[in-house]
Amino acid sequence: MGWDPAQYLKFADQRLRPGFDLLARIGDLVDGPICELGCGTGAHTRAIAGRWPGRRVIGIDGSAEMLAKAAATPAPIEWIEADIRDWSTADQPALIFSNATLQWLDEHSRLFPRLMRQLAPGGVLAVQMPRNFDAPSHVLMRTTAADGPWAERLRPLLRPDPVAAPEVYYDLLAPLAAGGLDLWQTEYLHLLRGEGSESPVLAWVRGTALRPLLDPLTASERSEFARRFDAALKDAYPPRPDGTVLFPFRRLFLVARR
Repeated sequence: MGWDPAQYLKFADQRLRPGFDLLARIGDLVDGPICELGCGTGAHTRAIAGRWPGRRVIGIDGSAEMLAKAAATPAPIEWIEADIRDWSTADQPALIFSNATLQWLDEHSRLFPRLMRQLAPGGVLAVQMPRNFDAPSHVLMRTTAADGPWAERLRPLLRPDPVAAPEVYYDLLAPLAAGGLDLWQTEYLHLLRGEGSESPVLAWVRGTALRPLLDPLTASERSEFARRFDAALKDAYPPRPDGTVLFPFRRLFLVARR
């Protein structure tokens, strides 16, 4: 199942804000190109190109649908379709930026040092990843996947928590971050409003974490999965009297300078 830009951007303000918060914590850059891994529809890439004009800016993503949306807005950016699991460059970037992407990849103990070593001396690795996999939204998603006629097919897709504790990333990056390391967590409180009878939290996860679980299912199974999951989400995230659903969401940020 490919990425759906329209579904992803239903909550564009809330989804994009952490990336802009990360970008605000990046200081001056040494000379060199800038790469964004998992650029999606390109909102952060365009902001990067505007902040550092005249640089070579490259947006890399594995989704042709997302890149088509990104390229629809003219900008001095190179858009490259590639699997970021295999991405490497000899160009020594001044900045490798990644917002809400690296949680999809495994073996962070190898990935993060490898990215750091590709930077130019003094270059910056800036990363934001969700760290809410113990939240009801994700716990109930796994419970629904494990309790139904689809359980056997979905079991191999139920990954353990892909994002480690902050101290793990400190230990990985501190020896390589001679120029400094900034590491923090933020819990955003997203105020969601739904469309129709479906929980807005279900609409949120449809755009990201739920996608791989729905992919192997038939149309009728997807409908039944969504019905069960939606009922559980409505209990876990009841609407306020005005219809707004409060959706806490913890995220991990790091800015490491080689």
